[in-house]
Amino acid sequence: MYQIVFNEISAAEMAAIPKELQLELLAEFQFLPDDLDQLDSKSFGIIEREGKKLYRYRTHDYRIYFERSLEGVLVHRVLHKNTIRDFLFRSKLPMAEDEQLTRSSEFWRLIEEGEKTKK
Repeated sequence: MYQIVFNEISAAEMAAIPKELQLELLAEFQFLPDDLDQLDSKSFGIIEREGKKLYRYRTHDYRIYFERSLEGVLVHRVLHKNTIRDFLFRSKLPMAEDEQLTRSSEFWRLIEEGEKTKK
């Protein structure tokens, strides 16, 4: 058995989403942590920096950024796709989404903001 753990920021981001949509997002967020090595590239992406590996899961109009943890998975951020799209559009980097995020200090600042909170 594994858990999906939300930090304070990602929990607040989920709480801002209508309840019915929250349930849909979580219903689609079904996989085992051991399956992360064989991901469907249409829904999942990998973002790495300095040995830290984050996963991105796309569902509906949202992106869920998480990492493998002892409990199962730790969710760092739950962002609407337009948030990421707007960011990528403003950054104007000529590379794939995950590669752009890997190199973006702004994205990592969002993740670190969540890491500083405990839920």
